Parts: sequence; C-alpha cells; structure tokens
Amino acid sequence: MTDLEKFTQLPPDFDGQVRLFPLPDLVVFPNSMQPLHIFEPRYCELLADSLASDRLIAMATLRPSWHAPLADAPPLAPHVCICRIVSHSPAEDDRHNVLLVGLRRGQIIAEVQCSRPYRIARVEPLEDLYPVIAGAARLKLKRKLLDAFRRLIPDVAEVQKNLHDLMASQMPLGPITDIISFTLQFPSEIKLQLLGQTNVDLRAQALIEALQDRHQATASTEAAPVKPAPFPPPFSLN
Repeated sequence: MTDLEKFTQLPPDFDGQVRLFPLPDLVVFPNSMQPLHIFEPRYCELLADSLASDRLIAMATLRPSWHAPLADAPPLAPHVCICRIVSHSPAEDDRHNVLLVGLRRGQIIAEVQCSRPYRIARVEPLEDLYPVIAGAARLKLKRKLLDAFRRLIPDVAEVQKNLHDLMASQMPLGPITDIISFTLQFPSEIKLQLLGQTNVDLRAQALIEALQDRHQATASTEAAPVKPAPFPPPFSLN
C-alpha cells in the first residue's frame, strides 16, 4: 500500500452512514483537497458533530433543478466524495475555515431520517477498478492523458516541471485522473460523469476525450488556454 493509499483510507469502522454537505456546481474528487468556509448554522452543527466523531463529510452536488421550489431536501446527484477533515480553524461570528481531503467515491443508497438539521445518507464506497491489462498499455494511456493535459495548461516552467514530475512518478492512473478532473474547470456534468466512473481505464479515456474536445474548442476560437483551478482552491461557501 502506497503512502497516498494509506492517507486516503476510510476508518476501519466506517458503517456507510455519512453527513452530507451539498453545494451547487462543486464536484470534489478523491485525492484532492477542498477548502470550505462554513457559516450557516446547520452546517456549523454538522461540522461540530463531524469533529466530535469520525471527521468525515460527504461532499454532494445539487442537481440543476435544486433551486426549484421544493422542501428542505433539494435533489442531489447520486455520486459523492467521502472526505476527511484535515484541518479546522474557527473564525469570528461562528464561522469556520475547513480543509478536506477526498478519500473515496461513494454512491448514495438512501437518505436517513434523523433529528439533525442537516442531511445524512447511507453511502456505498466505490473502489477504483483496474481491468486486467498489460502494464505497457496502461502506461501508454497515462502518457496520452498527461500529454492531453499538457496542451491545456500554461507554458510556465514551474507548471511544466510539476507535470514532468507527475509523469515520472509511480502514482497510479486512478489518482492522476482524479487530480486532473478536479483541477480543470470542466462543467459539473462532465465532472459528475468522471466521479461516477469506477473503471480507471474508461475514466482515463473519457477524460482524454474531454481534454481533447476542450483543446479543439480553444484552438478554433483562438481563446486563451484553459486555466487549471488555483491550488489550493478557493474556499467554497455554504
């Protein structure tokens, strides 16, 4: 087991029940880090409960119809990212700055009725699936993915060096797809499709196609290259 795999392990006693933190247009991936700025009372309570127990929060994405006049439970996309709180800094006026690390994909099985002001769901953790394939073929897929990624990132020495280091690293293909998917500013619909795909090879191929489509669109409109999301990413507000 690599250090990355150890760092992103779920607790051994995880029972599949997790608190939901839904936001519009935000899709968090395993192996990524997402800051949150929490101030809404129900999510302050969620944070307090999480810190007092397993430190887990499942980042969920509201469906496009979330703003319709519904009850207190707007519809959610079925796939979430189970995250762990790695740092917490309280601020003034009962506000909190939190840093999450994505641990696992998850699929919502059912929401749990509870007396808490926030939502809770039973979630099935989803593991990356690596089909039986020759090592050379997967290495070729990794190089193709990183080459497509290179075409969309700024031609800056430090950025290119980081990409070169990533190519030379022994990081598995699954985490690489997640890091790229999270970093680039794709529409949330595309990100949710990538989050829901557990077959690593199919996910990598879908990401390559999305990168190539974006590169072609950029070239045809002579627009500026796509900028990766800033790292660390900006705080998401609840």
